[in-house]
Amino acid sequence: MNDAHFHLVVNHFPIILPIVGALILIIGLVAKSEAVKRTGFLMFILGAISSVIAMSSGEGAEEIVENMGNIDGYFVHEHEEAAETFALLSYILGALALIGMWASFAKKKFANIVTILVLIFAGVTLYFAQKAGTTGGEIRHTEIRPGQTPTAQPANLYEEEHED
Repeated sequence: MNDAHFHLVVNHFPIILPIVGALILIIGLVAKSEAVKRTGFLMFILGAISSVIAMSSGEGAEEIVENMGNIDGYFVHEHEEAAETFALLSYILGALALIGMWASFAKKKFANIVTILVLIFAGVTLYFAQKAGTTGGEIRHTEIRPGQTPTAQPANLYEEEHED
């Protein structure tokens, strides 16, 4: 497995984990369950850790992709910028989740306020997660680039392989 392959494997976790964390945190707030809220906080912490892994694998993936020759460097640069912003916000979200976890375990009076602030910050972070994910996809998936419309008919590879 090369760096680009590894990056493709791990880069979804920093996006998926905060989505799951936000949903769990909302359930915890509605159910007034500290255990469920702590699970949501844990998802944000794991998301921050997975962001470190995704960011550390990004440089190696960039080197491979840039040497492929058929990749527009503009899209790689845009993704790198979006990913850096998202990663920073993910790290902050993880730190806030640690504070929320501590406040929950310590039964602090302000624990619910921290939980709501973490949830709001998670929403902001997820906006930037979407940007990082989309710009990453645009590197190889021209069909999702703004203003692109598919012009070629899809090839039927089965028929090409089995022509008599």
